[in-house]
Amino acid sequence: MKNIIKSGFGIALAMLMMLVACDPNEFDKSELNIGTAPTAEEMNFTVTQGEDAFHYNFENLTPLSGIQTVKWDFGNGSSAEGNQVTAYYPLPGSYEVTLTIAASDGSEGVKTTTIEHTETDYAFLDSPVLTMISGGASAAEGKTWVVDSLESGHFGIGPAGGDWPEWWAASPLQKTGAGAYDDEFTFKLVDFVFDYVNNGTSYVKDLLLDDPNYSNPVEVDGTDARVNYTPAAANWSLTERDGVNYIVLSSEKPSFFGFNYGAVNNEFRIDEITDTKLAVSCIGADGNRWYNTMVLKGYVKPTVTFTVDVQTTGTENTWAVSLTDLVIPDGLFVNGFSVDFGDGGALVETDDANASIEYTYMRKGTYPVTVTVKASNEDLVSTSSITVDNHHSTYVPFLLDQMVMYVDNSDFELAPVLGQDCAVNVVDNPNRIYPNRGASVFHYFKENQQWANAYMQLPAGHRFDISSISTFKMMVYGKAGQQVLLKLENTDKGGNAWQTGTYDLIYTIQEDDTWEVAEYDFAGVGAGFDWTGDQFTSDVTTDDRFSSDFYNVIRIMVNPGNGDGAHEFYFDDLSGPHVEGVKSGKLN
Repeated sequence: MKNIIKSGFGIALAMLMMLVACDPNEFDKSELNIGTAPTAEEMNFTVTQGEDAFHYNFENLTPLSGIQTVKWDFGNGSSAEGNQVTAYYPLPGSYEVTLTIAASDGSEGVKTTTIEHTETDYAFLDSPVLTMISGGASAAEGKTWVVDSLESGHFGIGPAGGDWPEWWAASPLQKTGAGAYDDEFTFKLVDFVFDYVNNGTSYVKDLLLDDPNYSNPVEVDGTDARVNYTPAAANWSLTERDGVNYIVLSSEKPSFFGFNYGAVNNEFRIDEITDTKLAVSCIGADGNRWYNTMVLKGYVKPTVTFTVDVQTTGTENTWAVSLTDLVIPDGLFVNGFSVDFGDGGALVETDDANASIEYTYMRKGTYPVTVTVKASNEDLVSTSSITVDNHHSTYVPFLLDQMVMYVDNSDFELAPVLGQDCAVNVVDNPNRIYPNRGASVFHYFKENQQWANAYMQLPAGHRFDISSISTFKMMVYGKAGQQVLLKLENTDKGGNAWQTGTYDLIYTIQEDDTWEVAEYDFAGVGAGFDWTGDQFTSDVTTDDRFSSDFYNVIRIMVNPGNGDGAHEFYFDDLSGPHVEGVKSGKLN
């Protein structure tokens, strides 16, 4: 231990502090006269032994006239303001103490002295917090942490005075590709070295991107960015205020924990620490509190394991879901589980992990089933599916002999309209006149993409019925001559859904920048390709294989087949034949 202290802790102490300020006595500016700061020759202060061998008292004896502030730098990484202050030096070393007196005219007087400290506070070095962070003095290579990317809230934000990320918490692996998840943070007690390895890239808040240390920013989630960055050598220290521990990082370049928020004074509050978990937070450059959660590198968290068992019962259209092969590691427990049966019904929950949850489906179809097991340390999710072959005997199909509004950007949204290889966004109506006075509409934009499309996919278990009404309509707004295609597909074939598609129906826009009603009637329209050896028909409205319980996707394209340059238009009020099981523009 003596050799370590003599050779290494000289630098370490310069980075380690636990400051206790005593009666800072900051000056009331209203009581000071305007003046100029004293020179070093005019300044005077004393240094006396404090309450024990590791504390020193500092007192400024300089006559003050027109002085605004009195600041101290104790040479150990800590500082204070006031006439009388106390500093803590737990390790031996040579420390340069600097007193700075600033006047209201902007001038400063600076005076320094050197303290030769020879004592070691071994109780401090044995601190459980220091040991949990760094592995202790016996861990020559220190202790390495990584971002806990599988933990909800590994990055987060909340109010400055808060203690949890109440405004936003990153979901597991949400920031994949941001340059943070391969970062490593090594704390060493010897020399208090902080080794930040980022493998060439780091994740940085948008308001810090003008830092010359960063280059080649690539946006992540549209705001913050992954940057090329080479960290510099760094040190760390630990300070305690009002019973709360803080890590302070010191380097010529930015040092941080996976996501640089611009921590004020490079200080990170320790919110939780164990041998395998380190959760910290800081006040960022934007004034909010930002959160980081790290896990010991190589540590594999104990986790609950299970198998989801899905069985039919003796009751019509009723399935039972339970957990089998449930293994709960020591120290963990399970608070039950929940099941989303995928048909739009309410979530079914139980606090008994050994229970069996039963559910009765009314309509035929294939439904996604999501089981969430509520373990004490995390929520575990498993997905499967249930196929219901027939409607329940008590189910009465709801038929409408009129069209249904699917989505109009105001009251109705049967399903979201999304984009494939193109941008589809809800924007302000560019021309709110009849026949479309609505405030919001869809904007479609593609660039160098032949078959980019906007699409609306019905929820699980629902299909279009075009046996009675076969017409779809929507409002379009663009340039005269633009072709707007609408077709139907079945997604059951996955990547080969195109083989089920109807033949193309195309509406040609008649006038520039005018809302028009585009109509698509599928009566007499064929679908499929006979050369695929699969389903084929010459009329989707009369063939029972296609007319009901088959199509579940609408695809919309502008200038289909044209992949040169940019193409855009607006559309709204998508409507068409009724959807089996849906009585209005919303599921009910």
